[in-house]
Amino acid sequence: MDETVKVTREGRIALVLLNRPHAFNAFDLDTVQALSRELMALSGDGGVRAIVITGEGKAFCAGGDLKWAASFGSEPASAFHRLAGHLHLGILEIRRMRKPVIAAVNGVAAGAGFSLALACDFRVLGRSATLRQAYTSNGLCINGGGTFSLPRLVGLARALEVAAFDEAIPAQKALAWGLATKVVDDTRVVEEAMAMGRELARRSLSSFGWSKQLLIDAFDTSLEAQLERERAGLVSCAAHRDGQEGLRAFVEKRKPIFDAR
Repeated sequence: MDETVKVTREGRIALVLLNRPHAFNAFDLDTVQALSRELMALSGDGGVRAIVITGEGKAFCAGGDLKWAASFGSEPASAFHRLAGHLHLGILEIRRMRKPVIAAVNGVAAGAGFSLALACDFRVLGRSATLRQAYTSNGLCINGGGTFSLPRLVGLARALEVAAFDEAIPAQKALAWGLATKVVDDTRVVEEAMAMGRELARRSLSSFGWSKQLLIDAFDTSLEAQLERERAGLVSCAAHRDGQEGLRAFVEKRKPIFDAR
């Protein structure tokens, strides 16, 4: 297991810990490669039904490690090309997987950490946590899927404001803007995210997976195409054992027990 990214299990929930606290969990090449590998492995693990991502120490993730990039001397573009490429594999894995992914934002989430948090399906923030895109203040442009996620969460006008002024977004403002699912005491961030994961794990992954993908795709497709995809999803869910269990439970007036596999 990679030292910079640690994975532990609690029942059917996987906790992914970014483990570079001395660098506020900033991403160097080893760390983004490890994160992408772990996410790919968890996506295909039938025993895992929800994933929580958090950071060790005082930060969620401070973004790309600019000191590491600067070590490339006159060729920092080469560093960012490699770093972004591996990070984007992890972002795509989060977006594609049919399992819920929860960011437990225990401190600052900046730059690539900001984009990583936004790529997750849900975000639990500590009261003292902050979000900041950070790229533009360093003469860079937003990456890590941030330009995909941000306008979908807050709208184009506010996304442009975030990009242009790069002001830190405290937890309560993030909640008001729709960037946070909930805000809790700092000491309860991971605990609350794990509890959310346990609740989601009891639900149908077939239903969640289809709903997640349909909602993501809805921004880039026509109504006609989306309606056809919805019908395909509905038929697939109805044919799945979870759909059949849900219908039986409704008729029998009980709570459904969905497939734990």
